[in-house]
Amino acid sequence: MNAPTKISLPTTGQLALAARLAEGATAPTGDITHVDAATYTDPARHAAEQAKIFTRVPLVIAPSALLPQNNMAVPHDGFGKPLLIARDKDGHAQVFLNVCQHRGTRLVEGSDPVCAARLVCPYHAWSYTLDGKLAGLPRPDAFPGLDKATLGLKKLPTRELGGLIWFAFDADADFTTAEALGADFAAFDMAGQYLFRRRTHAVAANWKLIMDAFLESYHVQRLHSATIGPFFKDGISVADRIGPHQRSAVGREAALAACAADDWPTLRSAITYTYQLFPGTVLIVSPDYMNLMVMMPQSEGRVLVEDFMLIPAAPGSEKALAHWEKSWNLLDGGVFAGEDFRAAALGQEGLASGAIEQVTLGTLETGIRHFHDAVEAML
Repeated sequence: MNAPTKISLPTTGQLALAARLAEGATAPTGDITHVDAATYTDPARHAAEQAKIFTRVPLVIAPSALLPQNNMAVPHDGFGKPLLIARDKDGHAQVFLNVCQHRGTRLVEGSDPVCAARLVCPYHAWSYTLDGKLAGLPRPDAFPGLDKATLGLKKLPTRELGGLIWFAFDADADFTTAEALGADFAAFDMAGQYLFRRRTHAVAANWKLIMDAFLESYHVQRLHSATIGPFFKDGISVADRIGPHQRSAVGREAALAACAADDWPTLRSAITYTYQLFPGTVLIVSPDYMNLMVMMPQSEGRVLVEDFMLIPAAPGSEKALAHWEKSWNLLDGGVFAGEDFRAAALGQEGLASGAIEQVTLGTLETGIRHFHDAVEAML
């Protein structure tokens, strides 16, 4: 899973965004639009989003790098049901309900990876292989006629595409647009990355407020003025859509001329690509690492955000370790938690007060408009 980074070419879509950046900025066009404040604060709206979006469409649950070896499993509770992300002995990723089929006991506790050829229930020691099959049980004579083949773990639809693991609660979920994005992530060799750090943040905000922040560059020079803002040219950004998903690119101040290149080292020095994966995942591709953020709404005013930092290979020295730690602390602890998530929480407080009836979006915030239109279409 963590082989050296492969040499791959950018996709046609990635190059098209780069070419538009290389042509220079154009004045934003369009009209001012609005989003009702209740979209972020209404409990009934939250319930509808859970019922009609999060239980129906494919969701990103983790990067492939979370499970770098075969016979690994990670418990996951963020989406409201006990889940288990597993990689079986043949290397296939699976998502199961983390529930023993004997008496309904949670099979694996905690949230840390487990490495084992079998998962053993802590109650009666029924055991399962990592492909979900019931492998054995104590005193089988006490269960005459039991067909083990019918008592495997409950499997959910799962796809591993370009270094991301997607799943769905709905057996009929359509993974077509997720599959279309796989080539983009393969071009970054996401499947070959090393998971450096992961952390889950509890944010006192509606999940859409956090998605909003990653759908526009208007705030970068303002909110991030003391951190990453100086690296970017104000207003130099382009975007397109792949189904309900959005792909955007922001030009870096020091290297805009390099946007016309067609090789990754040059392009990544000039451009930060961001993918907003519907409904609630963000991938940010920085010059030498990536951050994947998975949003798991808990209520209309609270969301869990799991941040994964992916780097090309495991640190090979103390100097390399210090370099990646600095990047992790800057982004996860500073920019995301200290600025983006804080701004979302402040926004939630203001919207919940009833001070305004609608949020106003300008022409630099059209990505937010497209996102909310996609949410409305699902509802």
